[in-house]
Amino acid sequence: MGRILAIDYGQKRVGIAVTDILRITANGLTTVPVAQIFEFLTDYFAKEQVDIVVVGLPKQMNNQPSESMRFITPFINGFKKRFPAMTIEMYDERFTSVLAHKAMLDGGLKKKARQDKALVDQISATIILQSYLESKRQF
Repeated sequence: MGRILAIDYGQKRVGIAVTDILRITANGLTTVPVAQIFEFLTDYFAKEQVDIVVVGLPKQMNNQPSESMRFITPFINGFKKRFPAMTIEMYDERFTSVLAHKAMLDGGLKKKARQDKALVDQISATIILQSYLESKRQF
């Protein structure tokens, strides 16, 4: 069984989180510039077995796709061409940035650390992945 990798795709940066090998917990992995995402994924997939990639789906409050989809759709199309055997799923990412900032505050991070947008993106990817995992668990 391979890991699950989550992507919080932005205009400038991509936050990445991954599960442990047992798929129990989500952990922030890194943040990568958009221009380097396919190179990073190619290297990571060569080193680690990943079965599913979860991409944050930005929605507005009325459940319609947000403006950010115009950046995410080309990424997903490119991903499917480069990694046709990989399962890719979309997962609602509403409020992940807000939750990331709250987690940083609750964690006691100083103001300067909370202004690190790369860290916010990584934490957002972790929240997306943890929410995805919880949605798949059977009780």
